[in-house]
Amino acid sequence: MTLSPDLLEILVCPKSKGALEYHQGPPEVLVCRESRLVYEVRDGIPIMLIDEARALDDAEFPPV
Repeated sequence: MTLSPDLLEILVCPKSKGALEYHQGPPEVLVCRESRLVYEVRDGIPIMLIDEARALDDAEFPPV
């Protein structure tokens, strides 16, 4: 499932307010390089809770 481009334009990291990178997956996630967090997308819904985010692993999601 892919996220709407309109939604991706307005979403920001809840911790840093920085830009997010969308990775279609698997797993489907949103990555914030500034706060070094990865937010899961479940059933097309971004889970934008800091407590549910995981630490960014550059090996899994290398910088573009």
